[in-house]
Amino acid sequence: MHPVKTVIDSPVGPLTLVGVGGALTGVYMERQRHRPPEESFGERDDTAFGPVVEQLGEYFAGRLTDFDLPLELVGTPFQRVVWAALCEIPYGETVSYGELAELIGRPTASRAVGLANGKNPISIIVPCHRVVGSNGDLTGYGGGVERKRGLLDFERRNASGVQTALEF
Repeated sequence: MHPVKTVIDSPVGPLTLVGVGGALTGVYMERQRHRPPEESFGERDDTAFGPVVEQLGEYFAGRLTDFDLPLELVGTPFQRVVWAALCEIPYGETVSYGELAELIGRPTASRAVGLANGKNPISIIVPCHRVVGSNGDLTGYGGGVERKRGLLDFERRNASGVQTALEF
């Protein structure tokens, strides 16, 4: 199977959606760190991502807190464990890299967890933005710290019962 892609507008800027065989394999922001080369994304197909576009729209409108999409996370076994754990972080909440390392049963692996977190190929949907430094600081984010701050503030507002759409 060959990958396909499309680009959609969002409050955090254009998002490139990539998929193979009906499963989402990537959601990439403009100028995202660890973004694969554009030529690896495949042919453009604007019809392949209806449910993804719909759920992202609901998320950005403040009406969706959990995604239900077929995902294919391509990475090392350790990365896939970290990415699966990211999906368990509740909407509107954060954990530190050390706490995430504890959650996956690797308490001394916080740096490795940070590296895997940074290479998450499905941003927003696999919520790597919910991981912060041990003191609560917004350490890095592949899409930029301002986007991370915006996503976290947006989720906290909505989790507290104030439904708002995301605006940057």
